[in-house]
Amino acid sequence: MKDLIDNIPALMADIGARAKAASAELAFAPAEAKAQALNAAADAVWARRDEIIAANARDMAFGTEKGLSDAMLDRLMLDETRIGGIVDGLRAVAGQDDPVGEVMTEWDMESGLHIQRVRTPLGVIGVIYESRPNVTADAGALCLKSGNAVILRGGSESFHSSGLLVECLKDGLRIAGLPEDSVQRVPTRDRAAVSEMLTMTDTIDVIVPRGGKGLVGLVQREARVPVFAHLEGICHIYLDAAADPEKALRVVLNAKTRRTGICGAAECLLIHRDVLDTIGQGVVRALIDAGVEVRGDADLQSIPGVVAAEGGDWGCEFLDMIIAAKVVDDIDGAIAHIQTYGSSHTEAILTEDYAAAARFFQRLDSAILMRNASTQFADGGEFGMGAEIGIATGKMHARGPVGAAQLTSFKYLVTGDGTIRN
Repeated sequence: MKDLIDNIPALMADIGARAKAASAELAFAPAEAKAQALNAAADAVWARRDEIIAANARDMAFGTEKGLSDAMLDRLMLDETRIGGIVDGLRAVAGQDDPVGEVMTEWDMESGLHIQRVRTPLGVIGVIYESRPNVTADAGALCLKSGNAVILRGGSESFHSSGLLVECLKDGLRIAGLPEDSVQRVPTRDRAAVSEMLTMTDTIDVIVPRGGKGLVGLVQREARVPVFAHLEGICHIYLDAAADPEKALRVVLNAKTRRTGICGAAECLLIHRDVLDTIGQGVVRALIDAGVEVRGDADLQSIPGVVAAEGGDWGCEFLDMIIAAKVVDDIDGAIAHIQTYGSSHTEAILTEDYAAAARFFQRLDSAILMRNASTQFADGGEFGMGAEIGIATGKMHARGPVGAAQLTSFKYLVTGDGTIRN
């Protein structure tokens, strides 16, 4: 492959052809073999953790030199604890039920036909992502579990970390006797490889972009291959008139400050006017005390430390210790704001009023809607999927956290007994 590095079209054609060949074999691989491959990969990751941390240090230096923000550097960083999380994720996916061949539904027809709808792999999945090296392991594991070959094109910042993680996944495939080309990484930082992937309709069945608005927008504009869009996470929290003060304080602080650089971080706080002078002011002051820059509308600017919000702050994914905040007259005002500025990712309502929660859930159509819970739970692992390849914000096929089951399509198996149609 090294001799193809300077010829991107030839390089990508070679990777695509090998992925397609591997997918044909992986599609009917025994569930036990796939589980074995993932557990062996987890063993390899843990055994090579010192190497991975050293490779990540090179990536961190590259990212620092490139001028990445603190939040982006946090997304990039790996330590032993985070590598332990990667290992746990691999084992969790290995332990899940295998989705391939699952009978989704079945029925009998008066004609005598018995019909089953069963899960089947998509084929070859291309994943284009930024910074976070753990996506390499998550995406590789979920594609393998769902019987799909995967072509990984990580961000230039995570080049060395991702390379070692792919080696560990290949170790697992080899131990389990599965084709090593089932997991491949684009071995160059050249962005021309991304453009090439987007046109590989003969060998790639779907593209999953995972990153900022610029990356996802580029993929959606230029891709000729179908796309599972993982758009930016402009997550809102609405503080309702019937919110519990203690829950509100705990949830809002966690949603904003636990990890600011992930797509589930809250980016906008909406406060019902009736609780502005009580719960609302207390939550805003707590955010400021925690080091968050609160960019508020006119109703909030009398609170010491609040910065005047500008038009661009609504609908902005800050990925930093910044939050936009606005007072709304009622729940419908909150819903209207989210419909205007949201990205269909995750929204939360804090309320003890069941009718308000029902209205919020019914009238909003984001991929994930929550009540009295932190938006930081917008994560496939927290949904019991072991890991996720991304949060799909579109409305077709996969939506919300994309785990192994969402990386399958289906086919119909029809059985008759010499049955003919009249």
